[in-house]
Amino acid sequence: MIDIQNIRAQFPILNQEVNGKPLIYFDNGASSQKPQAVIDALVNYYSKDHANVHRGVHTLSQRATDKFEAVRKKTQAFVNAAHDHEIIFTRGTTEAINLVASSFKIFMEEGDEVLISAMEHHSNIVPWQMMCEETGAVLKVIPLDEKGQIIMERFDELLTGKTKMVAINHVSNTLGTINPIEEIIYKAHKVAAAVLIDGAQSCPHMKIDVQDLDADFYCFSSHKMYGPTGIGVLYGKEEWLNDMPPYQGGGEMIDTCTFEDTTFNELPFKFEAGTPNIADTIAFGAAIDWMNEIGIENIGAWEHELLEYATEKLSEIEGIRFIGQAEKKASLVSFLVGDIHPYDLGTLLDQLGIAVRTGHHCTQPLMDYYQIPGTVRASFAVYNTKEEIDQFVAAVKRAALMLG
Repeated sequence: MIDIQNIRAQFPILNQEVNGKPLIYFDNGASSQKPQAVIDALVNYYSKDHANVHRGVHTLSQRATDKFEAVRKKTQAFVNAAHDHEIIFTRGTTEAINLVASSFKIFMEEGDEVLISAMEHHSNIVPWQMMCEETGAVLKVIPLDEKGQIIMERFDELLTGKTKMVAINHVSNTLGTINPIEEIIYKAHKVAAAVLIDGAQSCPHMKIDVQDLDADFYCFSSHKMYGPTGIGVLYGKEEWLNDMPPYQGGGEMIDTCTFEDTTFNELPFKFEAGTPNIADTIAFGAAIDWMNEIGIENIGAWEHELLEYATEKLSEIEGIRFIGQAEKKASLVSFLVGDIHPYDLGTLLDQLGIAVRTGHHCTQPLMDYYQIPGTVRASFAVYNTKEEIDQFVAAVKRAALMLG
């Protein structure tokens, strides 16, 4: 068991009122809040250790470098990568996917194919569209069933010898669907296709083992994992990263540089041009420590309990329609109530101090599939409670009466 009240006490932002009501924060799918340990790590770095990393012989630079690189090893352990140099720091999941899409194009020829699913975030659609336009490759989309699950029979049909990349999310940010990525990776490798997994919505909730999954690339973001914004991770298998060209040029990523020629640095620095986001990386390390202390399995178990409780209570609301009813789901619910526009419902909930996400959640093609303008999305974190869900359900009922 975990002590929820003790956990909540570690998040200063939760101790406030919004519009005269105690804050209920159910927008964790967009970005989770930060415990005091993460905030302290940021303040301590800027108060005591700030210097540029990897470049200075002086004490502050050495201290900053040691703390920065320690996070690479923490991240390696967190996802069980084989080597710490397989961990590339980026600005977030979006940049990590763009990095791969940009660099991987050297392996693509006209007529080659990229497979994505119909539930992808725009960040796992647009980079592949851009790559296909540049290389003459073809983007193909795996369809979904009504519950918001990948139709695996259609995946099997679309997967051919022409498939060079399968890019898919582990967990849908809109539906909560947990995809069968183990099976997808296994089958993709049978036709020699590489696989990129968008793990932005999975790393906060479940244990990830990239070696066990056999993922070629796995991407995730600190800010959804109780850490700062502006720092994310690309895990890539060593052999792929060695063969891929750099995504950006600049300092740190070079071995030698002359006006005639440049040779590139070894991994991971080949893909980390310029001064990195040192402070937020170090604070991300504090977030990993914090999650490990609670236990990722404990976090996931409590959030699943919240998901089941919220689904049961929301089901009592007349006219509710859940968008995404997969058999395996992470801790979020997307829904509509009658003909009420999600923006109107979200606005009224905000007046009652409840933060939810409304709109298309950067998944416009998915909204087109369901023929809806968007949804109301409530997404839960380990600091949320059943009492908050009770207040949320009562507020949805109240708002529905006002708007109905």
